Amino acid sequence: MAIKLYDLAGAELDRRFSPYCWRTKMALAHKGLDFETIPWRFTDKPAIAFSGSDRVPVLVDGDTSVADSWNIATYLEDTYRERPSLFGGIHSRAATRFINNWADSILHPALVRLLVLDILHHLHLDDRTYFRESREKRFGVTLEAFAADTAGNLATLRHALEPLRAMLAAQPFIGGDTPLYGDYIVFGSLQWARSVGRTRLLETTDPIEVWRGKLLDAFGGLARHAHGYW
Repeated sequence: MAIKLYDLAGAELDRRFSPYCWRTKMALAHKGLDFETIPWRFTDKPAIAFSGSDRVPVLVDGDTSVADSWNIATYLEDTYRERPSLFGGIHSRAATRFINNWADSILHPALVRLLVLDILHHLHLDDRTYFRESREKRFGVTLEAFAADTAGNLATLRHALEPLRAMLAAQPFIGGDTPLYGDYIVFGSLQWARSVGRTRLLETTDPIEVWRGKLLDAFGGLARHAHGYW
């Protein structure tokens, strides 16, 4: 039986834009595991209540359900040990927690200012009121005010990416010679931007853009074939 993954969808059911779900899809592909995705929207919370979570990704593997992208990655690593490692060892797994926390606390706050109105535009009508109300409560301002300084927000993002840029100028992947879960964490964030944002955020000569292109083509073009703009 194929693994099932509840995957955030927009108004178009096949536009999948959650950075966390993309982390998981790339991890599943890395492990060579068959899986099917179940489209889920922000207001579909009862559909995943069985997992104890109110957000995706939620993975269902037989009788086991796992929520949260980091928990899913460690579950896949520990359950499918015979398949290619996501971390390359226990010590690398510990170091990858830093990348996970960096993406969530530094990269995503920079990205969301550039993407929040695009996300709203791509949502199903049933989700738009929830999204606006919940995010404006979180941000303390309207979405329009939050996203107002496009040029400044883009500069902030590019500055936040500088450590990654320096790394990828020296080696092909975060994982070294081949991609590992740390790559999929950051790639998921940029796939979020590609899925809903029409504005290209990186220069074509940027080492990050070169790296992103390799991961777009990985696993038979899993990410490249998904709905996106750049």
